Amino acid sequence: MTDTTAFDWRSFLLKWSAEWADSLPDDGTRSEDDEAAWQARWLGFPAASEERIAAMEERLGRRMPPSYREFLKVSDGWRHAGGFVWLLAGTEDARWHDNASGLADLMEEYLDEDAGPEERREADLWRRGLQLDVESDVTHVLMDPEDVDEDGEWAVYTWASWRAEPPERHANFLAFMRDMHREFHSLGTHRSDGGPEFANDTTRKLDAQVAQARLEALRGDWEGAARALDEAKEYGRPRAAGLGDQIRRLLGETYMVYFDGLVTDPQYAPELLPPLVAEHAAHSYRDDSTLRFHLRGADDDLVSLAYATLDQVRNGMYRYAPAGPFGEAVERARELARWGDSDGAWRTLVDALPLWEPLGPDHLAPMGWVADPVLGPLLTPERGRDLLSTPRGGQEGAAPRPVAGLDPGDLAWLAEPDPGHNRTSYRFVLVEGVEPEELPARLADGDGAALDEPMTLWEARRRSLRNRQEFSSFDDRALMAVGRAGAGWSFAFDGDPAPFSHRRFVSPAAAAAGAGTRAVVVWSGLRPRHGEPFFHLSVARDGVEQYAFTHADGETRRTGEIPRALDPGRFFGDAPEEGAEAERSLLEAVAGEFGVSLPRHAIVHGRLHTFTTRSWTRPPQDGETYSVIRIW
Repeated sequence: MTDTTAFDWRSFLLKWSAEWADSLPDDGTRSEDDEAAWQARWLGFPAASEERIAAMEERLGRRMPPSYREFLKVSDGWRHAGGFVWLLAGTEDARWHDNASGLADLMEEYLDEDAGPEERREADLWRRGLQLDVESDVTHVLMDPEDVDEDGEWAVYTWASWRAEPPERHANFLAFMRDMHREFHSLGTHRSDGGPEFANDTTRKLDAQVAQARLEALRGDWEGAARALDEAKEYGRPRAAGLGDQIRRLLGETYMVYFDGLVTDPQYAPELLPPLVAEHAAHSYRDDSTLRFHLRGADDDLVSLAYATLDQVRNGMYRYAPAGPFGEAVERARELARWGDSDGAWRTLVDALPLWEPLGPDHLAPMGWVADPVLGPLLTPERGRDLLSTPRGGQEGAAPRPVAGLDPGDLAWLAEPDPGHNRTSYRFVLVEGVEPEELPARLADGDGAALDEPMTLWEARRRSLRNRQEFSSFDDRALMAVGRAGAGWSFAFDGDPAPFSHRRFVSPAAAAAGAGTRAVVVWSGLRPRHGEPFFHLSVARDGVEQYAFTHADGETRRTGEIPRALDPGRFFGDAPEEGAEAERSLLEAVAGEFGVSLPRHAIVHGRLHTFTTRSWTRPPQDGETYSVIRIW
C-alpha cells in the first residue's frame, strides 16, 4: 500500500517547471501560453479549490482518486506532460471519453470469439475511461474507474496509434506524472534542436549516481548498481543504458540489449561488438542491414569491424583474445572448455578476474567472451551472477561464494529426462590413457580420422548431412563429440544414434583399446518410444575384448568374465528394474567400476570437437539386402 496523498506535489511540479524553462533557449519562438509559462517558470495553473473539485465530481458522478485530487489542489491542470501531451485536464476539462474516438469499436473488431473477459474489458476502456488529454499529439490519457487498487487509486492508461503498442498502464495518477517527468528528461537528453545544454539538479544527481553505480558494480554489488542504472536509464541519462546492458547480458538477457552509447565508441567496440553481433547472428531471419540501426553514429571503420565480426561469429571462427594476464587465463579456460571441462574453465575465468583490466571507465566486465563459440556456452544466469559479484577492475570488495558446478561428475545424469524427452537412446566410447584428439585414429577411417572445429551436436549433424552424398541402410557411422571423461580417460559421445540391431552390431571396444589401454563401450536404449528396450556394454584391453553383454528382445547375451558390479543379472534378473531405474543403476555401476564421468553441460549446451567413426555394424552377408541412396 502506498500513501499517494503524502506526496509533495508542489515541490515536484516546481522542479519540473524550472527544468522545462531552463531547457528552452532565451530567444526561442513560443506560443503565447508557453511564453507566459516560461516567464513564470510554472507549467501549471492556479490551484483548484475544494469546491471546484467537488463540483467536478458531482458533474462526473464519481469521487476522483486520491493522487489526482491532491494534484488538483496544487495545479488545476498541467502543460507539457511528457513530450506528447501538451495540455492535461483539470477540473473543467476532465470528461468521460464515452468512445468519442471510436477506438472501442475498432478494438472490438479485432476480438475473436475466443476473446476472454480481460480482453473485452480492455476494449471497453474507451467507453468507461475518464479522459485527461485535452491537447496532444494523437496521444490518449484515460483513467480507468474499474481498475482501482486498495487505496482507491485509478490506473491511468496512455495510448498513441503511432507507437503501434498496446495501451501502457500506470498504477495511478502520481505514477503517470512521474513517468511523464522521466519522458520529458529522456527526450531532453536526446534532443538535437540546438537548445541549451539539458542540465539541472536532476541530471547532475543522476549522473553522479551513474558514476557511483559503476564503482559499485566493479566492487561486486551488481544488484544495487543495476537498480541505480535502471533509474538513470529511464531519465535518458547517457552511459546508463550501455552500462546496464553489460549487467543484463551477463545475466543471460538479450532482448533490447544494445549497449547504447558505448558500442559505437571505438574504445569499447572490441568488447561490446561481439555480443551484439552474436545475438544478431542467432536470429537467422534478421536482415543484416538492421544491424546498422544499432550502430547509428558509428564511423565506417567501426561498421566494417562489426560486419567482419558478424562473419566470424557465423562461421564459428570468432576468438576472444584479450591482452595481458587475463588473456592468458582465457586461453587456459578455452582449452579446458573445448574438451568438456566447463566447470574448470569457469573457475579459471573467474579466478583471473582480479587481473582483468577495463578498456575505459564505462567497461564493467569482460564481455567479448560470450560470443566465443567455445567460451560462450559457459554462461548461465548463476554464473553471470558469480562473475558480476566478483570484485575486479582495481576495486575491492567481498569475494562471492563459488557457484556449484554444473556437471554432476558421473554418468547417471544420462538417465534423467531431458526437455522434450528426446534422449531415449545414446552411445559412448571411453578410452583410458589417450587424449581426446587421438580417438579418431582409433575409431575412424580415412577422412573421418580428424577432428572438426568445436560445434554443438546439432550444428555438427546439420553440417554432416549437408556434406554427405551417400546414405546406406546397412551402414552406421556415428557422429561423435569428444572430450575428457575424468582422470586419464577420454570419451566419444553420440546422443542421436541409429536404431540398434544386435544381429549386425559390432562393438568398437577392441579397436579403441590399443596396447596398454582399456576401452568401454555403452549403448543404451532402455526408454524407447518404439520397439523393445536394449542395453549393451563391452570392455576391451590391449586390443582384445575382455567381456560384454547385450540385453535386447527380453534376453541377455554375455561373453567373458563380467565383474560382479557389472553383472547383467543384477539389472535384468528375475525382478528387473524398470526403464530409467535400470538405466541409472547401470550407469552408476559403470562409473564406479572405471572412475569415469561425462560432462553434462558441455554435451548438452556446449561446443565440442566432433568426428565420424567407422560403421558400428558388420558388412552385409550373402542374402541380406539393403539400399543405398546417392545424391549428386
